[in-house]
Amino acid sequence: MAGKRSRIEFESKGIKLAGLLETPDANSVGAYALFAHCFTCGKDIAAASRISRALVALGYAVLRFDFTGLGNSDGDFSNTNFSSNVDDLVAAADFLREQYQAPKLLIGHSLGGAAVLKAAESIPEAVAIATIGAPFSAQHVSKQLGADLDKITAQGEAEVDLAGRKFKMKKQFVDDIRSQTPEHISKLRKALLILHSPVDDIVFIAEAEKIYREALHPKSFISLDTADHLLTRKEDSEYVAACISAWASRFLPRQSATSDSESDVVGGQVRVEEKNQHFSRNVFTDSHFWIADEPLKVGGHDLGPDPYEHLLAALGTCTSMTLRMYANHKKIALDDVVVELSHQRQHRSDCENCEQPKGFIDVLERKITLKGDLTKAEKQRLLEIADRCPVHKTLENNPRIVTVAGA
Repeated sequence: MAGKRSRIEFESKGIKLAGLLETPDANSVGAYALFAHCFTCGKDIAAASRISRALVALGYAVLRFDFTGLGNSDGDFSNTNFSSNVDDLVAAADFLREQYQAPKLLIGHSLGGAAVLKAAESIPEAVAIATIGAPFSAQHVSKQLGADLDKITAQGEAEVDLAGRKFKMKKQFVDDIRSQTPEHISKLRKALLILHSPVDDIVFIAEAEKIYREALHPKSFISLDTADHLLTRKEDSEYVAACISAWASRFLPRQSATSDSESDVVGGQVRVEEKNQHFSRNVFTDSHFWIADEPLKVGGHDLGPDPYEHLLAALGTCTSMTLRMYANHKKIALDDVVVELSHQRQHRSDCENCEQPKGFIDVLERKITLKGDLTKAEKQRLLEIADRCPVHKTLENNPRIVTVAGA
């Protein structure tokens, strides 16, 4: 899903900031997300762009913008600091609230992660926060300044080299980051997801541990394995987006064309709606909700089981339940039952039980492991009972599928 891209402008403390709002090609947007880029980067850095596009494909609207003095935004970078970045984020949230919807999801990369943690207290509508490679405190930036830190403190300002680019930094920036304290993290009262790579050599993973320890539940941590700090590999950015989307779906309104889908479904029925225009799907019953998807290798986002995994799960769960019901009724000492299933297509000529020699046949292989103090006769009887599970009978009964047009 390509989505719609709109260049927008808004003001923060009288300074005009430039942003990019990306929305999915859908009739409605379930939730808006606000993305904060890394220190001295910009809204168009590869990680920010890729994560935003991937989230849009998953049904979110995402606003990313250049902080004051960076990219296409007005202002002088040397007059900015961590606190002004937080002010910019609050101004961006105000813009979304006035023009669209207030952001319910805040995402911050590197120092942007520290900024969204701080800004969250001024964005009451936000219910979920995700940080990527974020430091525990803005004071961590002083490590990037290195020997220039003393020069800035002594001279009042200095030109520093950050990621191969020259920036003028003033003492007020240093004073500001030194004044930051972490108390706000324990007062979030919002769901928190911390994503960090164990091989991040810019912000060490120990910073993620500090954030996790300080924050209260609900909180989650996901390791980004071999990803670098800037998520320069496309697959790492897409993985981050998929993780954030799957995690956030527990706390945010469902990205669905209708908001009352679950209440419309009666017992015994299932409703499947598009989550995006790739393969992700919202699945509703009268009292449950989950996501179906396809693996990344075939163009999905791997947010949930694929259709054949759902089919195998139906057979496996029904088999296990049927065996437990029978064992309990007959007082058989069945301690546990494990059902493992797989699906494959075989040539009919390779299938011993196939009447027609040509073409293919779908084979569902079911391996049942029975645990407990069972006699040989009891095990054999349980395996026979397995074939009586209702889903097994339905699949072997060549069910007729009737398709009708909806309203």
